[in-house]
Amino acid sequence: MTKQLTDKVTFRHGASIANRIVQPPMLTNSGKNDGYVTQDTIDYYAARSQSAGMVIVEYTYVSRAGGPSRSWARDREQLGLYKDDQKPGFAKLAKVIKKNGNKAILQLEHSGREANFRAKLGDKVYAPSSFDFGFLDYDVEELTDAEIHEVIKDFGAATKRAIDCGFDGVEIHGANHYLLQQFFSAWSNRRTDEWGGQTLDSRMHCIMEIAKEVFRVVKAYAPKDFIVGYRLSPEEVHGDNVGYDYKEATELVKTLTENFEFDYIHLSLPQYDAKPAGVDKTYAEIVKPVFPEETKLIIVGNVMSEEDAKDALQYTDLVAVGRATFIDPQFGLKISEGRGNEIIHEISPEQVKKSKLTPGLINLFSDPKMEPHLPGRESIYSLHEAGSLDKSVLKDGTGASYNLAHLKA
Repeated sequence: MTKQLTDKVTFRHGASIANRIVQPPMLTNSGKNDGYVTQDTIDYYAARSQSAGMVIVEYTYVSRAGGPSRSWARDREQLGLYKDDQKPGFAKLAKVIKKNGNKAILQLEHSGREANFRAKLGDKVYAPSSFDFGFLDYDVEELTDAEIHEVIKDFGAATKRAIDCGFDGVEIHGANHYLLQQFFSAWSNRRTDEWGGQTLDSRMHCIMEIAKEVFRVVKAYAPKDFIVGYRLSPEEVHGDNVGYDYKEATELVKTLTENFEFDYIHLSLPQYDAKPAGVDKTYAEIVKPVFPEETKLIIVGNVMSEEDAKDALQYTDLVAVGRATFIDPQFGLKISEGRGNEIIHEISPEQVKKSKLTPGLINLFSDPKMEPHLPGRESIYSLHEAGSLDKSVLKDGTGASYNLAHLKA
């Protein structure tokens, strides 16, 4: 039977969403003073309560030392949920996303070496291993065994807070060069203890322990239909710096889904139909057969129209639509109602207001140097705050040129 974007989808633990469209986690730079949700955050997500059947809230750091990353000012920060007094803001966030019946998922992460704003504030930055990364203008300390155990507990504590706040699920963030990917990468993880080294099992160890802790908390405190997903980048190859290839990533997915009942796996891709070099199959086609049918696949990557979403659906169960929902926050609703021809495809000053883009996003996307850009960006160049954006936040943590992975969707 041919899949349709408007199909209802039921996850393995019973949660259902009204269509196959997902809004992926994308940085809004709207947090304030250690990651607190602001009114800008609330307004942005409230406008997107019908962008998709499921909205995944941007990467949220779970440990005090886990962020902020990709931030450049105290009112333009990454969100954090590492202490209880941050919960009221996230409870409001879950409520506004769910107001029209769609699901709200919270992505949980630790930035590791990528906590650039933490470094700017004079605080220590941590990673699996400490060496001269070359592309960082600050020092990085190696996590101790005790600190790794604390990070694992922090993922569990943040999961409990997400449950308390009314989210329908959590996504463990293992992509885009943040801490979990850093542990999995043979290039960035040069440890010789149980948490690292060159064996695949040792580099999976931290990820597996975090998944174990998240599922422990979910089983103890969450509703039975609570959704748990895992996001990963299917390769880390940047010239001579090879962290892992698609074969190793596939082994990670296989191991995760054999040991835990994930509701979905989320592939972070530059293009939804991207393929490994010299391979005829897409990453999605390679990864999907290694996990059970009960676990759904989400792919993301340059889906900018209804036609793109329909084409992407041949490779996956669910299609994540990112930058297109920056422009038109009713992307999913219009498709569900048969009004895909009414989707707005270019940004404009008028659409900036209608779509409730945060000041941080306006500043990013009105920058003529910003890549990937929004179609129509020339019309909003005048909104850019000259000199306010630290260009270091546009650098990928490996020196690659992909710029702000969370906005690449």
